[in-house]
Amino acid sequence: MTSGPVIARVIVELALDREFDYLVPPELRGTIVLGARVEVPFGNTWKYGFVMAFPAKSELPEARLKPIRRVVGSGSYLADDVIQLARFIADYYACAFETVIRTVLPAPVRRNNDKFLKQKTLAMTAAGEAFLADAGTGAPKQRAVLALLKEQGAMAQRDVVRAAGVTPAVIKALEDKGYVAPGEGTHRRDPFKDHEVLRTEPLVLMPQQAEALAACAGAIDAGGSAVLVLNGVTGSGKTEVYLQAIAHAVAADRGAIVLVPEIALTPQTVDRFRGRFGDVVAVLHSDLSDGERHDEWHRIHRGEARIVVGARSALFAPVPRLGLIVVDEEHETTYKQDEAPRYHARDMAVVRGRITGCAVVLGSATPSLESVLNVRKGKYREVRMPHRIDHRTMPHMRIVDLRLDAEKQGKPNALSAELVEAIRVRLDRAEQTMLFLNRRGFSSSMICQKCGEAPKCEHCSVTLTYHKVTHKLLCHFCGTEYKVPDRCPNTACGDPGFKFAGLGTQRIEEVVRRIFPKARVHRMDSDTMTRRDAYRTVLGDFKSGKIDILIGTQMIAKGLDFPNVTLVGVVLADMSLQVPDFRSAERTFQLLTQVAGRAGRGDINGEVIVQTFSPHHWSIQAARRMDFEAFADQELAFREELDYPPYSHMACLTARGEDAALVEKTIGEVAARMEPVKGAGVVMTGPAPSPLARLKGEYRFQLLFRARQSASITRPLRTVLREGKWPKGIHLSIDIDAVDMI
Repeated sequence: MTSGPVIARVIVELALDREFDYLVPPELRGTIVLGARVEVPFGNTWKYGFVMAFPAKSELPEARLKPIRRVVGSGSYLADDVIQLARFIADYYACAFETVIRTVLPAPVRRNNDKFLKQKTLAMTAAGEAFLADAGTGAPKQRAVLALLKEQGAMAQRDVVRAAGVTPAVIKALEDKGYVAPGEGTHRRDPFKDHEVLRTEPLVLMPQQAEALAACAGAIDAGGSAVLVLNGVTGSGKTEVYLQAIAHAVAADRGAIVLVPEIALTPQTVDRFRGRFGDVVAVLHSDLSDGERHDEWHRIHRGEARIVVGARSALFAPVPRLGLIVVDEEHETTYKQDEAPRYHARDMAVVRGRITGCAVVLGSATPSLESVLNVRKGKYREVRMPHRIDHRTMPHMRIVDLRLDAEKQGKPNALSAELVEAIRVRLDRAEQTMLFLNRRGFSSSMICQKCGEAPKCEHCSVTLTYHKVTHKLLCHFCGTEYKVPDRCPNTACGDPGFKFAGLGTQRIEEVVRRIFPKARVHRMDSDTMTRRDAYRTVLGDFKSGKIDILIGTQMIAKGLDFPNVTLVGVVLADMSLQVPDFRSAERTFQLLTQVAGRAGRGDINGEVIVQTFSPHHWSIQAARRMDFEAFADQELAFREELDYPPYSHMACLTARGEDAALVEKTIGEVAARMEPVKGAGVVMTGPAPSPLARLKGEYRFQLLFRARQSASITRPLRTVLREGKWPKGIHLSIDIDAVDMI
């Protein structure tokens, strides 16, 4: 009799938030494993699913259990630690377990029709060896192919044709003579195929780097789940510490995951890691093709790639014997997923470290206040790197009051006189400048100077953005385009005196080109970065000196290292301060510090010019002094007094639908049901319209919750949502530890 599990608990690819027990047929009991992909009967059809557990018995009698039909693929798709992490995410973030599994496993891996790409291979036969050994000189092209196969062994035909410089006709002749034998192999869809990098060697470390590396290596060797906060100023050499810490993990036969907050940072980061470790580095992010993502995931799964670099979802990479997780720029809000499951990759990296027993390093020049508080409570260990490499000076930051500049120049200008002069100096010296503005488009809006009317999206409660190249008004939330009206859309006004209001990267580009017509200027934002590999191309051109002035949004604010950049201009620092969010001061401080860190990373001192209408705001002044401790002390005191995160957990329940009255009524009923069941320590605010009250044709209302323990919010809330009968067309979503209330 075949030994092995008799019952398998399977999760099917339907959002039912349930697992189902199936009988393991005798012929599968010796081969089926945890995490295996299976096909099972479900109702009157067949569904794919994954084995989540092997319970000793089922709630149903075995006679009523249906048998698993077959195993799809081979081996386990989900290791035990990843399954445990998925269960934690489903529970903590109050979402369906199946939804988490779909996030943990990339779609090209889950889908049955995504397979390895087959290709024709060639191997030399004994007859081919005899021909090659013949001293003759005839058929030089055929001999070149045979010599290549003798040296390399069996190869893909496409690689043979390219390496030997021959045509397929030469291969056909060799096959006809029996000198080579065709076969079939797997072709790897390689995201690096067109990108060669130079190999690098470990650098000699500064004392502060050596101390940080020793802390990382000790945590790896301990085999526990220590969390280190690497608090290092911009340019202090954190990446080299990551590289050598990962080398330590690999030498101990352990793997590593490196998370970066933006896809724009991935090419430069991947190149640095490939330059040090070669082909054992894999990359996972949404910019890959489905085939590349499929093949990279399986390379990791097979243990061929021990180091994974990627954005948020790379956290779930199936790295065997995981020894280290690095979360670079750990303070970034882009680590928070904005759709279910709404997990925070930084926090879940800590959870995976605890489950797996691996070290976690959280690196930043401006650590999140959550991490700062965990350090002060003794949960995390902090390692400081307060100096730049070779003790290079930090850039000097100047604050320009735009109100005074407008008085001096007689009118408000996008670029102050000080910033224009500083750019001119850099162009004269053949140095580079980065201009930062966290807004796309030519200007924020068009506005009537008579009545104040600004065109708004018909589907979303947001002002439209004007884009000059297309001469269109665009909604940046739903993507709808509108013609530019020739007069005020307010029928009671109708004035033709429209004016552009605010600033956008496109308008800044136009201003810069007009002032500096000979300068090589490029704009980098999500409007221009639409082509695949656009990030790599533009950053490569900037690094090689083909661009004098790079204008960009948040994607140029962090993590990039360009030694010839000596000036950074922040066009309008007030934008992040004006957001109605208690985190606005923290984000402003982080943003200014990070973007300032792009300047002066080479041998020439850097300068940062920050333009603002709020020059005396304490977050701007703290950033000017680069005084992180003073900022953290003041901000944490403010948060503690109001019981805001990180001293509490915050959750946001959003109801949306096309009928405004029905949406408001529904969320009011949720609030009424929550009132008697919520814990004593839970503070409920609302219901109220969301800050973005209408989006893509749907009205939005929200409830906010705060509590010291997130479970005291999620447990009663899940019960209320599960037991209620909610109107059709009304969608309810929960965001635990929300970082964006819009």
